Amino acid sequence: MCNHCNHKKGKYYISTAIAYTSSTPHIGNTYEIVLADSIARFKREQGFDVYFQTGTDEHGQKIELKAQEAGISPKEYVDKVAGFVKDNWDLMNTSYDGFVRTTEPEHELQVQKIFKKLYDQGDIYKSHYEGMYCTPCESFFTESQLVDGKCPDCKGEVNPAKEEAYFFKMSKYADRLIEYIKDHPEFIQPESRKNEMMNNFLLPGLQDLCVSRTTFTWGIPVDFDPKHVVYVWLDALTNYITKIGYDADGNHKEAFMKNWPADLHLIGKDIIRFHTIYWPIFLMALDIPLPKQIFGHPWLLMGDGKMSKSKGNVLYADQLVSLFGVDAVRYYVLHEMPFDNDGTISWNLMVERVNSDLANTLGNLVNRTISMSNKYFEGVVSNKNVSGEMDADFVQVVTQTAERIGKKMDGLRVADAITELFQLFKRCNKYIDETMPWALAKDPEQMDRLSTVLYNLVSGIQIGASLLESFMPETSAKIMNQLGTSKLSLEETTQFGLLENGHKVTEQPEILFARLDLAEIEAKVKEMFPVEEKKEDNGMEQGIEIEAKEEITYEDFMKLQFQVGKIIACEEVPKSKKLLCSKVQIGNEVKQIVSGIKAHYSAEEMVGKRVMVLVNLKPAKLAGVLSEGMILCAENEQGELAIMVPEKEMPAGAEIA
Repeated sequence: MCNHCNHKKGKYYISTAIAYTSSTPHIGNTYEIVLADSIARFKREQGFDVYFQTGTDEHGQKIELKAQEAGISPKEYVDKVAGFVKDNWDLMNTSYDGFVRTTEPEHELQVQKIFKKLYDQGDIYKSHYEGMYCTPCESFFTESQLVDGKCPDCKGEVNPAKEEAYFFKMSKYADRLIEYIKDHPEFIQPESRKNEMMNNFLLPGLQDLCVSRTTFTWGIPVDFDPKHVVYVWLDALTNYITKIGYDADGNHKEAFMKNWPADLHLIGKDIIRFHTIYWPIFLMALDIPLPKQIFGHPWLLMGDGKMSKSKGNVLYADQLVSLFGVDAVRYYVLHEMPFDNDGTISWNLMVERVNSDLANTLGNLVNRTISMSNKYFEGVVSNKNVSGEMDADFVQVVTQTAERIGKKMDGLRVADAITELFQLFKRCNKYIDETMPWALAKDPEQMDRLSTVLYNLVSGIQIGASLLESFMPETSAKIMNQLGTSKLSLEETTQFGLLENGHKVTEQPEILFARLDLAEIEAKVKEMFPVEEKKEDNGMEQGIEIEAKEEITYEDFMKLQFQVGKIIACEEVPKSKKLLCSKVQIGNEVKQIVSGIKAHYSAEEMVGKRVMVLVNLKPAKLAGVLSEGMILCAENEQGELAIMVPEKEMPAGAEIA
């Protein structure tokens, strides 16, 4: 069934997670949009009226701090990153229909209305939150949720924090969600993700969820309590309904009525908890149907670890495209990612796949088929109906490929679907070896058989190239152009012999994928990622020169008293862009210290830290707030600050000598 058949199979709404704009997306993030695109394209081929949505998540403390560091407003910051994300998705030739930004006025309005609706019906209440807070994840956790004392999501440090907040009554809907998951086994996929959510979170019991914050301002204000901003997940997750016209007052737009519930939310396994627990419960509270399926895809790893900027192993789509091309990158990430296990990307594996699968199996097949058609019949392709004993099996493999791909795609096994497709191309190559056109060409009595063989080959390639469009659209179009044919509908790919007799291929076939030399690629990689030459190790590094101050005597130094302090509380200084006010335990007393470190540390990050303190500094007022000491920091050439902390765990009050 083609995509021009009036969408006889109805609607299909697919979405990706929205990219968080604290930084630019790497190839692991890009994999998700390419995966979603391949599913969306194939669903269109199946005759569905597809709506494919992606976008950016643009609020939160992390973004506020990133903008401060960059010296620009948060809106300027997210505009820049959102533009990069969109350019990246476009670079990868993805066919999304909607791109949502959570800073869009309509989204912000609906989030405010949703928050008020949930509050009015008693699902949200005001209280105080006290727990362990992870700043990078912007999440509170109970002690029982921590893994080895660290954040269960990013494995980073957590610190105790307390603040006024609004909470959502998760426990009110927990039993209902458990029953829903039991009654709908397809709801969470793969099975391993469902088991993880049930056993680790739902069955042990849900804590009420913090849904507002007061310690930063870059978010959607709670309109009836403006010192609060809506916490990230109630803001971000609702994008799936606000973009298509959900209205909390019931005045929904046609797009929402048509497309909801979503058929598939495609998200990374690291955020599946938010999508399979928080999001369904929000929807239950709003009395909206749940999405039909949520698929937590695996990670694309670099070497043996998750891609991370802190590890220095991050690859970006534009870098890979510059070396291999768009479709080669699409092929690799789709082909190398198993259904429920992590995949790996490396330079040598990329080169190997390009050479073996794309250059040899596919590219060489197309090139030599067209070249033989030109050599023996001046490019004219005609079916003389002179069959051979191997034709039946060849035709069967070719015409059954669409069905096999369809079954794999229906199960979201995209890598397996591509494998099935390349079995078709391999069968075409085998058919060349079986029929030996070069031998047939030597016998004038075999020319009609040779013509039939080449007709069969061109027909098989046309079918394969038509199926390829969902995964490698540019390559599919290039093959069609060289064959001089048009793409077949999905239904037509199950039929053989639709190619018009007397059809003519291009006179000058182009190489689809050139073979790559690993050494050349590695040389280009070195240029892209220069490594500083190691100097002779004498224990020295490149230091920072600063202007020397006047010498002091030993007696001068002995007047200074340094001790270890434990920060037990910290808050922002009102009306100050730079200052934090910390309560610091030193021995058995508490001092109040004001520090100009707000651009580098959040108040939440400071709580729990053990720091070096100059304790006998004469008290002074900073921005009208009394400061009774100084927290010591180091500063690099870029003006970045790092708090001086003891190497080992030392008690509050320990003398620094």
